[in-house]
Amino acid sequence: MSFFREAESWVLVAFLLFIALLVYLKVPAMAAKMLDERSARIAKELDEARKLREEAEALLAAYEKKRAEAEKLAADIVAQARADAVDYGIESRRKMGDMLDRLTKHAEQQIAQAEAAAVKEVRNAVIDVAVAAAETLTADAVKGAKGAALVDQSIAAVKSRLN
Repeated sequence: MSFFREAESWVLVAFLLFIALLVYLKVPAMAAKMLDERSARIAKELDEARKLREEAEALLAAYEKKRAEAEKLAADIVAQARADAVDYGIESRRKMGDMLDRLTKHAEQQIAQAEAAAVKEVRNAVIDVAVAAAETLTADAVKGAKGAALVDQSIAAVKSRLN
């Protein structure tokens, strides 16, 4: 029995007894149960993280869609504003042209009226000068009653023809 005299043998016996005690107390089952619980908890956390990721991706997609819609709306607003500005410019030019046409016609009418008034004044001045000259010439050429009647008749005829 030299086996029991060696210290290593007692270490082996103690180790085997320790292992037997662990098996008797169901330590491996408890360790497996702890590992299984931990594995289940980790799996649950992974599922929860996967769900959160899917929700985040859905939110991201929704926000990207809203952003795209907002950008499209902004582009439509800008395009409409540009079109309105072009239309307003065209309308303003047309109104400006119409106003210039009216002002030009009004100015032409005033010029025509001024020309007519000037022509009338010149004509009246010429008539007055012609009548005065005719009076003077006729008075000198024809003297007496017959001459006076002839002068009055001529003056009346000239005035009626020139006016």
